[in-house]
Amino acid sequence: MPMIRLTVPAGALTQEGRTTVQRDLAAVLLRWEGAPDTAFFRAQAWSYLVELPEGAQTTAADDAPRFLVEVTVPQGALSERRQAGLVEDATKTVLSAAGLSPEDALRVWVLVHEQPDGTWGAGGSVIRHADLVALAQQGKERADA
Repeated sequence: MPMIRLTVPAGALTQEGRTTVQRDLAAVLLRWEGAPDTAFFRAQAWSYLVELPEGAQTTAADDAPRFLVEVTVPQGALSERRQAGLVEDATKTVLSAAGLSPEDALRVWVLVHEQPDGTWGAGGSVIRHADLVALAQQGKERADA
């Protein structure tokens, strides 16, 4: 199942952005992963917000806030086209949540981590990519019915 983690300096998000960014990023991830929009898949898309204390993030140039989005998905879940779309939309989502413009896009880095098949477990069992594909197909068929 997909997981997304946003690391930001404390205070870098707008009040509204802090309230909505986790669900917004989870929705972006599910959309680009191609998962059906069902309660089951929404509940499995975990989203974390990690806020760093003041002074914990800087660059050699300045102290302007930088944002790190880390995405973990099963290996093979995202084609190159889907990865590119995910990176673009996650960047836009973070910029919006921080009240920043597209010119600040280089302040957002997105790292996609692919978890090798057979190394992901949930509910006490190993979950394979094929299992997730089958679940997604069942969800799409129910939605189309």
